[in-house]
Amino acid sequence: MSQQDGTPARSSALFVNPVGQRRAEFQQACAPLFGKLRVADGAAQAQSLLAREPADLLVLDLERFELGIDLAALGALVAQRAGAPVLVLCPFTNARWLPALMAFGPIEYAIGPLQPPETQAVLAARLEAGSAPPPEPTPREEELRVLLAVRTAAQRALDESDDSARFAERLCEALAGWPGVVHAAMFHLRDGDLHLEAEQGATGLRLAPLLLREGRLLHSPLRHAFPGLLAAATGEFTLLDAPGKAGEPELADSLKGYGVQMVVGLPVPAQGPGTPRGSLCLLFDHARPFSRAQLAALDDLALVAVFGLRMAELGRENEELLARVTHLATTDALTGIANRRHGEVLLEQEIRRARRYRLPLALIGFDIDRFSTINDTYGHPVGDIALRTVADTARALLRSSDVLVRAGGEEFVVIAPHTSAIDGLKMAEKLRVAIEQAEIPGCDHVTVSLGVAQLGETESGDSLTVRVNAALARAKRAGRNCVELAMQ
Repeated sequence: MSQQDGTPARSSALFVNPVGQRRAEFQQACAPLFGKLRVADGAAQAQSLLAREPADLLVLDLERFELGIDLAALGALVAQRAGAPVLVLCPFTNARWLPALMAFGPIEYAIGPLQPPETQAVLAARLEAGSAPPPEPTPREEELRVLLAVRTAAQRALDESDDSARFAERLCEALAGWPGVVHAAMFHLRDGDLHLEAEQGATGLRLAPLLLREGRLLHSPLRHAFPGLLAAATGEFTLLDAPGKAGEPELADSLKGYGVQMVVGLPVPAQGPGTPRGSLCLLFDHARPFSRAQLAALDDLALVAVFGLRMAELGRENEELLARVTHLATTDALTGIANRRHGEVLLEQEIRRARRYRLPLALIGFDIDRFSTINDTYGHPVGDIALRTVADTARALLRSSDVLVRAGGEEFVVIAPHTSAIDGLKMAEKLRVAIEQAEIPGCDHVTVSLGVAQLGETESGDSLTVRVNAALARAKRAGRNCVELAMQ
């Protein structure tokens, strides 16, 4: 109160921002609201001014401050206020400042960018509230219960983390249960671009048309304005408490048409430094202040997304590794066909199938004639080329149901389902002719000798193989480059 006339004493304020132009603009727009307004270019100057003369209101304009550099100093200012009013003007593109500063003490905040009349209105409302800051916003007991249920449901979404798409759907369903959320979405960075992995909420609201892209969202013309895209691209918590502040009138009108008044973009960080894995995006039906506890809940949800996507990635990596190990364990490295061990397993499977359905099964064995001479004369590299050429030539002639196996060295086996002895002989002769005609760099041509056998009614795989090898040996003795049918 004034000592003379009883009129209210006008408040004093200290405005802090590192940019001289912003300090001048604030003074011009807001000085009439205060009895005394001082400005400072940083925390050190602000501390010096406050030490000489306290201020009723501290205004921290975070534009151009760096969280990683300036947090400790600005946080110390908040802590020294000991509960006295602190108003934070925070750009919507870097709302990560809010929970960081709340850790030092109570603050109020307004989301920028703000035009001078909007800044004046925010300050006027703060001054009308009196010298004491309003209590930190706390949800009602019912909202707390619902929020706890949201976090629980989000954690249960991890049950689907073996598939990133199903996990994203379950997580968005959980987020849509947050009080006031009309729509929830997850963006996932994969295959070199950002994709809308899942969305749940308001009927008819689909983000892809609003963002003017069905895919390649990192190239959306709205990537600088929509919090979900901005958070995924920059890794910064983004809080847009009025769609119009993003500077895209058409986007703002579209969002308002679906009842959206506030949008939050929450980055889903990668493990360690680097581009985020994506983001969570919450669209609210009204602008609301967040308490420190609520901001912590948002961080918890981001961590759930991190764990879920990482587990999905690990699942895919494990599947790829298993496929690679399986390929190495079952495939001949030189020719790319089945190796002997895998061939034995496949033969047993085909024998069981042939017995069950009473179908014929033929086995063809062949090897390259005088292969050791090729290695001795032309060298092992040419021998390797000959093996690959023979395998490729045989594979090109076989049916999709046939299996070509490298049994060892220059020896090969063909497992031929649905094939009788006569058909097996015809198949073997085609193989012999094709391989004889195939050109092999370094040694011109090679020939093969072949043995053919049909599976007997009670015969085992070992017995069938023995008969085929015996027929192959007879073909060798008969002068090579010929086919012999195994005896029963």
